[in-house]
Amino acid sequence: MVTIGIGAILLASVMVINFILAFTVIFLERKNASSTWAWIMVLFFIPIIGFILYLIFGRKLSNRYKFKWDKKRRHGVEKEVEAQLKVIKEDKFTFKQEVLKEYQDLYYMHLKHNDALYSQNNDIQIFTDGTDKYLSLTADLEAAKDHIHLLYYIIREDQLGTQIANVLIKKAQSGVEVRVLYDDMGSRSLSKKFIRRLEEAGVQLDAFFPPLIPKINFKLNFRNHRKLAIIDGKVGYIGGFNIGDEYLGKDQKFGYWRDTHLRINGDAVKDLQNRFILDWNQASRNIIEYDKRFYLGGANGNVGVQIVSSGPDSEWEQIKYGYIKMILAAKEYVYIQTPYFIPDESLMDALRIAALSGVKIKIMIPNKPDHPFVYWATLSHAGELLKENAEIYMYQNGFLHAKTIVVDGKLASVGTANIDVRSFSLNFEVNAFLYDTKIAEELVDIFEKDINLSTQMTQKLYEKRSLGIKFKESISRLLSPIL
Repeated sequence: MVTIGIGAILLASVMVINFILAFTVIFLERKNASSTWAWIMVLFFIPIIGFILYLIFGRKLSNRYKFKWDKKRRHGVEKEVEAQLKVIKEDKFTFKQEVLKEYQDLYYMHLKHNDALYSQNNDIQIFTDGTDKYLSLTADLEAAKDHIHLLYYIIREDQLGTQIANVLIKKAQSGVEVRVLYDDMGSRSLSKKFIRRLEEAGVQLDAFFPPLIPKINFKLNFRNHRKLAIIDGKVGYIGGFNIGDEYLGKDQKFGYWRDTHLRINGDAVKDLQNRFILDWNQASRNIIEYDKRFYLGGANGNVGVQIVSSGPDSEWEQIKYGYIKMILAAKEYVYIQTPYFIPDESLMDALRIAALSGVKIKIMIPNKPDHPFVYWATLSHAGELLKENAEIYMYQNGFLHAKTIVVDGKLASVGTANIDVRSFSLNFEVNAFLYDTKIAEELVDIFEKDINLSTQMTQKLYEKRSLGIKFKESISRLLSPIL
């Protein structure tokens, strides 16, 4: 009689589970090819750990977490979208800056497939320093008369987080409606005491995508990575800064925190409000009903803006498509700042095509990692573009967290989406696409000043990297579709 050992049974069980998972990845979940091969490699080369990683990172978003528009509000948006589309089709749309008419197809794409209304009466203020951004935000919070809506991926229970909380408590106690939505994973360090103090003062708080068991959250995908603030329906903020002391440059590991954030006055604030209310109503039982006071907007400037969202609930990777469209529209240059540069083949090809067509490509990335695998994958992809004469800069004055693209001094995008698979398809993101020569030129000027604080990565220097770095890059690049 042959005796089968426990170890053999376990090994056979693991192999069966791996086979089932591989079958699921290939035939049922219908992931893209690069992601499929990456997961198969993980499952078969590190069986047990790979199984656990798949449970954490690999599953698709359940339908019950997908966003559903409120019919009344949706009907209003649909009417506005149809009206703008009609004007475009009849060739009656007027750009305040005639030079921007060449980007009408980008505007049309976002409008048609993302319901991203286009407004041209916006005033924009750009922040690249955390202290400046939070002084401005605090002043606007202090001035609130009717409501405050905040959505942040990370809220820390530190000095800055406490300062913002104190202002929110004060405003709630004075009768202002205050709502705060935070991502449960990004803000997992928040204590019950901190949350209770806000709630007792009348602040409404809710967590996005919380776990069944508090503080035990293995749902690392499908996070709400958006950062929005809307005050009285008149002022809005969007960009890369979260709420925490490190964003003021107080973390010794990262040093100075270089980010990009926008303060918006104008009708684009209505679209920021729409995004917040959608996210809030998905996460909270205290549904926000339609109310005109949430949509005041106002005519303050001449900047054209579209607020574009994407995420695992979207049919299209809309922000990525916007990036590709911008790159392929470039005639002179494309400037990119991103903490993570892990483009898929479609975006990488767009950059190659632009570079080979004589467009100057300049990409700025951090000189230090906050996530090692992501950092090595970033270096690998950036290094590859050196062959096409792209200029790659590594920011030296702290940590670069900005998510910015500028094209030809006319068109720009600033928001929360990094250039990686996680931002394009796994997380919920939001960007402002900006149609304005003055704002685009201001972002170009910021980029060029940052070059003075950066080191250029040349082909010669890149080829001199050690064997160890080459190995890290190779492994990280193979895993990049699932990072």
